[in-house]
Amino acid sequence: MPSDDWYLTDDVEEFLARAGEFLRSRPAPHTVHLTVTENLRSRGKRLYGDADPEFGLLAGDGGAGVRAAFLRTPPHPVVLTALTEEEAAVLAARLAGPGREVSGVSADRDTAAAFAGVWRRLTGAEVMLRQRMRLYRLGELTVPRPVPPGRARVAGEPDRERLARWYREFCAAVGEPAVQEAEPWADERVRRGDVMFWQDPDGTPVAMAGTAPKVAGQVRVVGVYTPAHLRGRGYGGAVTVEVSRAALESGAEEVLLFTDLANSTSNGLYQRIGYRPVSDFAVYDFG
Repeated sequence: MPSDDWYLTDDVEEFLARAGEFLRSRPAPHTVHLTVTENLRSRGKRLYGDADPEFGLLAGDGGAGVRAAFLRTPPHPVVLTALTEEEAAVLAARLAGPGREVSGVSADRDTAAAFAGVWRRLTGAEVMLRQRMRLYRLGELTVPRPVPPGRARVAGEPDRERLARWYREFCAAVGEPAVQEAEPWADERVRRGDVMFWQDPDGTPVAMAGTAPKVAGQVRVVGVYTPAHLRGRGYGGAVTVEVSRAALESGAEEVLLFTDLANSTSNGLYQRIGYRPVSDFAVYDFG
């Protein structure tokens, strides 16, 4: 495999056999690649859409090892590991060929900008910055005071309808397409028991937060959501503390989460809980 060429495959097992060690060598910046490929491997290649996924890897110097990788699960953006400008240009030229749907790019800030710029020059497509994100890693878990009244509990079968509804509301609130239909998403979360509610003293759920499966020692907090009319009361922070604590108790070596940099409230909250910045990411949409 030439060191300046990308090897492409639609077989997740083959991709992980070749690139798994590289991805696991830096589990924090590669958290999306690790969790998405684990979900595809365990739950089927059409999990994220009707089209087959595609994976790619770039050999290291002299053809040894792997120095970069990507995954593409249409209709979602292509997800890249860190690339040089030259590597981004070579990959963009490869993916701009006929028969591929590339709706956007998600990567660390510099890689995403480089790829988006090349894509615009190659295709003439409109390129729009959709979101700037920051990846955080949990340091020392700290409980913000005062703790709101109520307690945390794991969402169960009776909560399936609420989970599905809140998942749809969460996707609308953050402006992101759902990675799967709400009802199957809720069923899977109930089966795995990886979503917690914060409930008020009357037992009514007022916020939720979940975690992605543990891979390579890291767990990522996902889907933190409080309905609009209940925000500003500390419920989101309280439930995030509890899912973070549960992740640590499960043996996670790293607990991670992404935030939208446009939301100063959530960024401040997570830092008070004990999360520390790792790196910045960006998502671009292609017209």
